[in-house]
Amino acid sequence: MGSLDYDDSGVLDVLIVGAGISGINAAYRLNNELPDKKYLILEGRDNLGGTWDIFKYPGIRSDSDLHTFGYAFKEWTGPDIAEGKEIIAYLKKVADEHGISERIRYKTKVLNADWSTEERTWFVTVDENGQQKHYRSRFFYTCTGYYDYDAALKADIPGIQNFKGKVVHPQFWNLTEDDYRGKRVAVIGSGATAITLIPSMATVTKDITLVQRSPTYILSLEKYDPIAKIIRAILPGRLAAFLIRQKNIARIYASYHIFRAFPGIAKAILGKLTKSQLPKDVPLDPHFKPNYNPWDQRLCICPDGDFYQTLREGKAHIATGHIDQVTSNEIILKNGERIPCDLIVTATGLKLHIGGHISTTVDKEPVHANERFVWKGCMLEGLPNYALSIGYTNASWTLGSDCTAQYVVRLIKHMDQYHKSMAFPKPSNREQLTEAPLLNLNSTYVKKAESELPKAATTGPWRMRTNYWYDLVQAKYGGYNDIVFQ
Repeated sequence: MGSLDYDDSGVLDVLIVGAGISGINAAYRLNNELPDKKYLILEGRDNLGGTWDIFKYPGIRSDSDLHTFGYAFKEWTGPDIAEGKEIIAYLKKVADEHGISERIRYKTKVLNADWSTEERTWFVTVDENGQQKHYRSRFFYTCTGYYDYDAALKADIPGIQNFKGKVVHPQFWNLTEDDYRGKRVAVIGSGATAITLIPSMATVTKDITLVQRSPTYILSLEKYDPIAKIIRAILPGRLAAFLIRQKNIARIYASYHIFRAFPGIAKAILGKLTKSQLPKDVPLDPHFKPNYNPWDQRLCICPDGDFYQTLREGKAHIATGHIDQVTSNEIILKNGERIPCDLIVTATGLKLHIGGHISTTVDKEPVHANERFVWKGCMLEGLPNYALSIGYTNASWTLGSDCTAQYVVRLIKHMDQYHKSMAFPKPSNREQLTEAPLLNLNSTYVKKAESELPKAATTGPWRMRTNYWYDLVQAKYGGYNDIVFQ
């Protein structure tokens, strides 16, 4: 527990849930813009870092460049694509430098939160080291990520119960390198996690095979950006960091919009880039020719082409097709291909969940998030003094988290200035809103979760955020359309 010891009978100004990359970002904005406000961060685990503390699988790394995934206020000087341990060290340094570490209460799991309109206060019940405790706060801010920490996405793999070896999901990795050294390994899945695991595990396995139902787009990026090196060499640190960050944001959005506008050309370009890196005995079709357009799902990244290099060196193989059956020691595809294995890794996706497993009520009435629209990507319809941190699907998640943090800070300032104690979004024309998915991807794990997530609309402040620069201007200077102040 940190050194600050607030009286439990007192009322906090802001209660942040989650000490991951978004929660630390939120705390920094509060420290910097509202230094007189009292706040705490409640973290269910015994370390900060969120995702980067949870995932321990081999090769765990970012799938976005750290110049945009990192913070605008803290220069990133490491490789563009960074390993989990490097990201954790960066987060700890930020938390220590800005006095955030002492505001974190570890091993504190939020159970329920009830808003009292009469008292204009959130009443929050937590489990702290096995004991129930209560907090009160004027503002409740969830920075709990976008997936379920406690459960992975269940995949229907016929006959998996017949397998005699170990079956492990990357989210709950409990193996050492010796557990798969010299073994035959099958990694089921084709997303970012699978693409990360293959080159990392292949250094010690006897054989490792990527088993995918359908292919994905995999783009090679330099681990160290040569243009960033030049910028750093000729400009001072902070200016260089700013320009590198803006350059990378521009690159992300340029590629996104060009690929979406010209999918045929995008497919051809990605196909040509991929084919140039494949070994001669591995064809583009069916293994690397997806049946969807680029950015219908996120593009997978491999630093310095490590995934393709592993294939070229013969350390890894790829099998594409639907699984017919898993036996005691092999996976059989419907096309008849057999993959002998001693260990199966099910990299089949995350179970999406936003807002944490917190029972949320307003004046004791239950709130069902999936029935409500999200305002400007950061507040939930009808919930007073409540914010949730949501990032981007077409850029680094953290960019969206920072927009939310800046919205929250400005909203609190506005409420203080006009002596308001309560603010909540309310659509002025709800019956005219056209529902849209909160996350605009057609990946299996996203589609499975759509019915459980809050909703976006297609117009106004209720539409999904997709452009960081526009959203940042809105966060700093935009109006409060459809916000009720009392």
